[in-house]
Amino acid sequence: MSARAIYADKFISIPEAVAKVQSHQTIGVAIAASEPFGLLTELAKHKERLQGVHTWVCLPMRAYDYAIQPEMENSFFVENWFYGGADRKVHPQGRTSYIPNNLHRAAADKLYASKGKLNVFWGTATPPDERGFMSLSLSLVVEKELMRAADLVVLEINENLPWTLGDTQVHISEVDYLVENHIPLFELPSVPPSDTEKLIGEHIAALIEDGSTLQLGIGGIPNAITAFLKDRRDLGIHTEMFNDGMVDLYEAGVVTNARKSIFKGKMVGAFALGTQKLYDFLNNNIGVEMQQGRMTNDPYVIGQNYKLISVNTALQVDILGQVCSQSIGYRHFSGTGGQLDTHRGAQLSKGGRGIIALRSTAKDGEISTIVPYLSPGAEVTVPSQCVDTIVTEFGVAELRGRSVQERTRALISIAHPDFRETLAAEVQKLGIVPRLFMPGIDL
Repeated sequence: MSARAIYADKFISIPEAVAKVQSHQTIGVAIAASEPFGLLTELAKHKERLQGVHTWVCLPMRAYDYAIQPEMENSFFVENWFYGGADRKVHPQGRTSYIPNNLHRAAADKLYASKGKLNVFWGTATPPDERGFMSLSLSLVVEKELMRAADLVVLEINENLPWTLGDTQVHISEVDYLVENHIPLFELPSVPPSDTEKLIGEHIAALIEDGSTLQLGIGGIPNAITAFLKDRRDLGIHTEMFNDGMVDLYEAGVVTNARKSIFKGKMVGAFALGTQKLYDFLNNNIGVEMQQGRMTNDPYVIGQNYKLISVNTALQVDILGQVCSQSIGYRHFSGTGGQLDTHRGAQLSKGGRGIIALRSTAKDGEISTIVPYLSPGAEVTVPSQCVDTIVTEFGVAELRGRSVQERTRALISIAHPDFRETLAAEVQKLGIVPRLFMPGIDL
């Protein structure tokens, strides 16, 4: 049977595909810009016949009715590897729950907890070529692992998806049903960095040497870094997420991947999230490979790269060096993602460095983000024994291998000046560092 005939045999409507979901089943869903908009939108329309359906999601880009509307309470429950804005709002209602994880083990550990069982997988893909192969396009974080585990696989075909190379190809024979939904791709605008973010970006860029391989997280700070790297040579990319800034560096001749030790000559990542400029760049680009998250984020794979510099952001860092990037006290905010994976991997890399970046204050300067101890309930994203380098707009604190007293001095020196004396006094009062001498600070 030809690929065209197989396609016709497996093609159904979106309502027909959702109708195959039964009560008390679990649906694994492709992440971020790869989420199947048509299927997830349709799901809410089936609430009257469905009870106790769980979805596994990560970094949802849109607020879907099945997940946010109060009347869906008995029908659907969301398990989430990484919260977005809508998830934070729904969390207090008790209809969603965070899945603690390290990205390279996210799918494997969830399947371990479910005894290897997944009822349904929903994802997105390009239209098949003449041989019946499709590209999973914009994400390989958990998608292939969930597809292999699922009893029923449905892909939402979108002709606007770029055909990405690497491990993205799946054959039409591996899929049970296909639906079509040719909608514009979700775009995450690249927001111009603030003055504070520019200062942080400049400090971080000074730590990046020619020939380094980069992993950059999401947000204004990673975007700010790229503006200060235009005079570097032969940088490489081995990242969790592709973003627009990496395209800028490639087009400026800064990223060549020529000095990489693995995947030499290639940019490597697990998913992409940005604007149409990024998606156009990825389309049929032989210099870019999408690989599964279990590989890109494996610390031992990351560590094989030469001078791997990992940059991620945080909400709070305490004097011990504990990093919180995923909650504000007890209130869950985002997720671990690959932060600990890439931070550890960078330290295994020859000449590598794991960098955590944060603004020195929050709430318009009312509170310090460098604190004597994390807020009650704060989730530790990077433990103190794994921390490496912390950067704020006031400078760089190198913590790897240093004592708590040395860490205290280094972190207070990059805290906002308005809070330095208070921090120094507090750590002594609490006995964290009983005696502390800080030049220029009156104790």
